[in-house]
Amino acid sequence: MIRCQCEAISFRAVLPKPLSVDVCHCLECQRQSSSAFGVSAIFPVEGMLPFPESIRPHVGMWTRKTDSGCTLECYFCKTCGVRVIHRGLLPDGTSQSTLTVTGGCMENLSLENARHIYTRSARIPVPEGSWPGPPDEY
Repeated sequence: MIRCQCEAISFRAVLPKPLSVDVCHCLECQRQSSSAFGVSAIFPVEGMLPFPESIRPHVGMWTRKTDSGCTLECYFCKTCGVRVIHRGLLPDGTSQSTLTVTGGCMENLSLENARHIYTRSARIPVPEGSWPGPPDEY
């Protein structure tokens, strides 16, 4: 189950478990999470967006450009302000095939086998084999 803090946004993910989990140490995730890193659960876009009709009135969206020239859609709860989902749009405006769900909004999210990415700006020690930038498939 995916929920914001006030539970105005609450819905089931399209899969029982995410495709992968990233612990991102980039400066944007540090700012967005107000912490040393952000946790993201990766899911396919298909079946996750658009949001169910019942929660659409509670969802706001903010966009920003990424370093790679893409646009990031940041979906948040209009009531509590919690960011719930991020979806990337390629420079031509087409959607990337996956999106990220903010880790704190996921029930029972396991960090076992999570990848540490963008570790060049890490504020804490990271495991060996981490990615100094994005993983290869980004």
